[in-house]
Amino acid sequence: MSVLEGIKVIDLTQALSGPFCTTMLADQGADVIKIEVPEIGDNSRAWGPPFVNGVSSYFLSVNRNKKSMTLNLKTDKGREIFNILVRNADVLVENFRPGVATKLGIDYEQVKKINPKIIYSSISGFGQDGPYKKRPGYDQVIQGMSGIMSVTGEKDGAPVKVGLAITDIASGMFAAYGIAAALYRRQITGTGDYIDVSMLDCIVSWLTFQAGRYFAEGEIAEKMGSAHPLIVPYQAFKTKDIYINIAAGSDKLWQQMCDAMERPEWKENELMKTNDDRVKNRDVVVPMIEEVLVTKEGDLWLEKLTDEGVPCGPINTIDRVLNDEQVLFREMVQELAHPIIGPFKQTGIQVKFKNEPGSLRLPPPILGEHTEEILGELGYSKEDIDSFRKEEVI
Repeated sequence: MSVLEGIKVIDLTQALSGPFCTTMLADQGADVIKIEVPEIGDNSRAWGPPFVNGVSSYFLSVNRNKKSMTLNLKTDKGREIFNILVRNADVLVENFRPGVATKLGIDYEQVKKINPKIIYSSISGFGQDGPYKKRPGYDQVIQGMSGIMSVTGEKDGAPVKVGLAITDIASGMFAAYGIAAALYRRQITGTGDYIDVSMLDCIVSWLTFQAGRYFAEGEIAEKMGSAHPLIVPYQAFKTKDIYINIAAGSDKLWQQMCDAMERPEWKENELMKTNDDRVKNRDVVVPMIEEVLVTKEGDLWLEKLTDEGVPCGPINTIDRVLNDEQVLFREMVQELAHPIIGPFKQTGIQVKFKNEPGSLRLPPPILGEHTEEILGELGYSKEDIDSFRKEEVI
């Protein structure tokens, strides 16, 4: 049994933020019904290349462990079926632009009339209120607006976005966190709740110490490449053949690093004795470290640094990450069988429960794959279902 087994989720989301949220819930055992527009489905089904036998690898990456049901929510019959689903659900997740759910008659106020215990989560770019609420939320835009791009990239270079859609993924994670908290609260109070998740809010909360520096001294952080503003050395370094990361986050680790690099004299050098010294003299200290590191291969340095207990690691490409022995040991690469493409690989489950672990049970569904199954469970006959198809309800 998984921790969310028995929890029924209506998934009205598409693209990345919402599907990432509902995948996290599904991985831990929730029964997720992904409701999609007939004939079209989740927009990400068409995103590619790459496609595997016509199936989008993008869609495959964030839609496992779900059942797909097509339903036209613009029809009276479609909303009738939706209301029956709501009556028996625990959670509803949507990532429409603010106002769309209200136009469809499926906003929280309408849904809670049917099921007062429902936990309803909306994910959007800027939230359900405020001056930006109607703006479309796209990762590229929000990475810039959130301040993340202003501190990402080389010092004298152009702003650079993080190479993943972090604003989508973060909002999906925070939505899953909010839903889990609301489910716990409902156990105590018996009442549902509405959860308003903004992509911008999520990333602003990630500013943490950068915001703290501004609040404390009015200091505005700048781009520093891979370096850390408050710790030296804590960045990527070029070796003879590859780049590696070194994170000497304390004076003790610095001393261990000096031993690994066979530079014991650095321990007493007034320019670099303490972290405060090293930060003040960054422009001198970092080139001295680089001058030594480029004399030997990266793997050799990683071995020496690791032996001395210094936090370090290679800067892996995606292929190396997905074949890394630790990643594989932790089952962060798993395989599922898909009815169209056959066996294919997925990243694994990031939150691991000892007693009630999650699992990869279902491959990402074909559009509408479970429509008849779900309608049958709701009590509709084959004749009813045939009629729904003719009327373009499903």
